[in-house]
Amino acid sequence: MAVKIFSGRATTYLAEKVAHAYGEPLGKVDYQQFSDGEMSPYIGESVRGHDVFIVQSTFAPADNFMELLLMIDAAKRASASNVNVIIPYFGYARQDRKDKPRVAIAAKLIANLLSAAGANRIMTCDLHADQIQGFFDIPLDHLDGNYIFVPYLKSLNLPNIMFASPDVGGIKRARSFAKFFNAELAVCDKYRKEANKVESMRLIGEVEGKDVILVDDLVDTGGTLCKAAALLKEKGANTVRAICTHPVLSGNAYDNIQSSALEELVVSDTIPLKQQVSKIKVLTVSDLFAKAIRKIHDHESISSLFIRL
Repeated sequence: MAVKIFSGRATTYLAEKVAHAYGEPLGKVDYQQFSDGEMSPYIGESVRGHDVFIVQSTFAPADNFMELLLMIDAAKRASASNVNVIIPYFGYARQDRKDKPRVAIAAKLIANLLSAAGANRIMTCDLHADQIQGFFDIPLDHLDGNYIFVPYLKSLNLPNIMFASPDVGGIKRARSFAKFFNAELAVCDKYRKEANKVESMRLIGEVEGKDVILVDDLVDTGGTLCKAAALLKEKGANTVRAICTHPVLSGNAYDNIQSSALEELVVSDTIPLKQQVSKIKVLTVSDLFAKAIRKIHDHESISSLFIRL
């Protein structure tokens, strides 16, 4: 049973690198688009009896997710042996619970739709909330961005490294890095009145003279991250960097990052950058996903791909 790797249009830039790292060419997909915007992806080669891997992040617009569903259905109806879906960035993951009356749990709905379309397995990286894994009734491999970030942080050889969470919700993630590097931890406690707008922030911990690394799973407008960086510098931090797996970067995010107190923002390529900014450094997850594909195809454990923090 051979492996065939395909990509949706939104993530071709990453799928090409994954396929190259795996050692196979990216499979052919053609697209027809009707004048009203309706799309119709067509798999341009036989997948009968093959182990198919479809790569597509589900960032905005929603057409990216619809395209993924259509590709899953196409592969299933073409008699693929297994349809494995690689979603480097799992969109709608921030809606993982009812935090107020009469709202949708979008992450669960997305999980249901992927299963209904015919996916046999999901592979993703750094979900916004770990419990989303439980929304799936099919196997889900939750890969860890630490695979690329830890080696990079080691290469910096920072003399007084310290880790910080930009909000209380990210303490677990930041603490795991602090434990691995035998470093101290600080927390920026923020208060919001509405989404994407920080009202106030205070620091818990001593950062004077430290090289601080802010840790988060994604960066959207950059408001929280930039405010946290400014607060850390104000409290005496020597340098402030940030690592965030998913560069959503909407609104004025690029300007916010470039004019912030951050030395650099280190992200992965699960989402493509809309513009190049000198303070943003991109590390690729292609090797991580390529190794995971090989292990899944060979029915091997993927535990060796995790850096235990």
